[in-house]
Amino acid sequence: MRILDISMTIHPEMMVYKNRDENRPVFTVTRDHSGGSAYETRVTLNLHTGTHLDAPLHILENGSTIDQMALDRLVTKCRVLDLSHVEDRITEQDLAGQPIEADDFVLLKTRNSQSETFEYDFVYLEESGARYLRDCKVRGVGIDALGIERGQPGHLTHRILMEAGIIILEGLRLAHADAGQYTLIALPLKLKGLEASLVRAVLIHPCLF
Repeated sequence: MRILDISMTIHPEMMVYKNRDENRPVFTVTRDHSGGSAYETRVTLNLHTGTHLDAPLHILENGSTIDQMALDRLVTKCRVLDLSHVEDRITEQDLAGQPIEADDFVLLKTRNSQSETFEYDFVYLEESGARYLRDCKVRGVGIDALGIERGQPGHLTHRILMEAGIIILEGLRLAHADAGQYTLIALPLKLKGLEASLVRAVLIHPCLF
């Protein structure tokens, strides 16, 4: 059995969305061995830092929260699709020839995984691609960008997926994940009433389901 870590490492100099300083994690040592018997650190960060899950509340008014997300939907079979050839946006045409089945958790591997710095022209999932995945009745969609869209007006990609109950997983690192089937484990922190959570996402091969 092979376990592949597809999570971003959290640290103050890491890639953050649009390189915004307010999104950078802050590590503050509150106690160390020079003055006591233990070492402790306070971490301040945005919930959309690194590899994270979006709950519907992120976009949908009165949407469900991250603590309400069913864990059996996050320990699941998944399928990595290699879309490294896509230059700008993933459309229905890009997905139509892919081996997607109902209830798949689909992970979109793009050229984004080759960069460790934020690129403003990152590959994202366009609305027609989101509608196609919705109509395929997938369980979830993950992408190797810090956003599944580039802030399109109205957040249509998010809305199409969330309104269909499809989970959104962002900030994956898929450079070393070949196309194919895996088991995905992507469990959020149990944060009450909030719209997102960091996750430690891993792939297990061969698929256990």
